Amino acid sequence: MNNVGSRAGGMGELAEVTGPFEVAPFGKTLAELGASMPQIVGITADMGRYSDIHPFRDAFPDRFFNAGMAEQDTIMIAAGLAKVGKVAFAATYSAFLTRRALDFMAISCAHSRADVKVMAGSPGLVNPYGGTHQALEDLAVMRAIPNMTVIDPCDATELKQVVHVAAETPGTFYIRNLRGKVPVVLDEHYEFQLGKAAMLREGTDVGIVSTGFMTARALDAADRAARVGVSVGVLHVPTIKPFDVESVLTFASTVKRLVTAENHLRTGGLGTLVLESLFDAGEAKPTIRIGLGDRFHPCGSQDYLDRLYGLDTNAITDAAVTGRWNY
Repeated sequence: MNNVGSRAGGMGELAEVTGPFEVAPFGKTLAELGASMPQIVGITADMGRYSDIHPFRDAFPDRFFNAGMAEQDTIMIAAGLAKVGKVAFAATYSAFLTRRALDFMAISCAHSRADVKVMAGSPGLVNPYGGTHQALEDLAVMRAIPNMTVIDPCDATELKQVVHVAAETPGTFYIRNLRGKVPVVLDEHYEFQLGKAAMLREGTDVGIVSTGFMTARALDAADRAARVGVSVGVLHVPTIKPFDVESVLTFASTVKRLVTAENHLRTGGLGTLVLESLFDAGEAKPTIRIGLGDRFHPCGSQDYLDRLYGLDTNAITDAAVTGRWNY
């Protein structure tokens, strides 16, 4: 699949949403912020609609820039605008950003602590077009860059709060962007705190540490496990960097074993961070890391790929209840 084809259709949405959802929460929130923050600008790489930045584009056409199919230029334009006092939100697909524009995000943005907010759409297995379009390693890559804040929101509620925090916090952010019909999982009382994990459910037998939309599946798995007498807690970790080591260690101390769940490679992302935290603290806890293997993954719908590679709720439930995950 070539780069031109990537702009041809509206792929990259989450699996079919059956519960409450919001459409384009990122773009709508950015447009709302734009009314009170004239320094906000938006940039995309020919992905205005398919990155969900189009509500901002429509509201503020004079503050929106389309660099065309050029991710490196997109990031450089964002960095340049940040240099003259703008808060630049740059939105396109995560695979194109982290592979084609990595040096530009590292040096032009993070090295200079530029006020650039990278909105990375279709992360992990969300994109159906196979290895060329699936950013399976983006969290590992981005957390290795100094001065880079890395966030993987759970749902529409959290994504909107993340956009607010990013707009108001100086520095370079990499945010996994949920697009299209985005589920609403967290209630109105939830409050995103930068650099902090959130205890969503307490348990005594097993603790699931999750990030991104995998947290919704972790909560469902905890409900299912409870029906067979297994008490499962859920710790949601939206901020991959800076990582909330203290909360992870506290959570781990309350359960007999852990499961980590992420829409990412098993190496370098959330699971690795949890194990690093335990090791550095001199702690040991049996841990199953649910994530993707060391391979390029094929084309297919998200539902199909999730079942194939053990990211669905059934697989998470089995890991919590039986202590086995064989994918």
